[in-house]
Amino acid sequence: MVITIRHATIEDGDVLGAIHADSWAVAYAPFFDPAFAAPQVRDRRTRWHARLSPLKDTILIGEVDGRALALSWFGPSQTVDGIAEVHGFYAHPDGWGSGISPALMTATLDRLREDGFTRAHLWTLRDTPQSRRFYTKCGFAETGAEREHDFGDGRPLVQVEFSVAL
Repeated sequence: MVITIRHATIEDGDVLGAIHADSWAVAYAPFFDPAFAAPQVRDRRTRWHARLSPLKDTILIGEVDGRALALSWFGPSQTVDGIAEVHGFYAHPDGWGSGISPALMTATLDRLREDGFTRAHLWTLRDTPQSRRFYTKCGFAETGAEREHDFGDGRPLVQVEFSVAL
């Protein structure tokens, strides 16, 4: 098995959309009514084209044996001056357990260090133990901060913040 990490290009919109949609469909299924979730998954298949042009933040793609299975989207924090934020980190279910996610997070944190950041944070759903364990294994720690996020169904979900020194 060969793991590679590369920068996303303008041509990667469909690939990023597939990773995001398929990951979201599995990981978030317990939180939403299927009638609400289906159009959300469809939307995630197409939204990456707009994020790639013009690209303001960095998007990395993790591949296993040439197949794109994970994405990391990061840049300056949207809420805290002077630190970085991992805006989105998704692995296709076919990549779970393959080692692609730890490799991609290592590359993400290395890139943030190269960009001069000394700290990074991210938000994840409180009730997703798999993602919380993953971020902890990658060196992140919960800050104790929480916020609600409404995905559009009028039933906000609680997110928890994680932070890591770079």
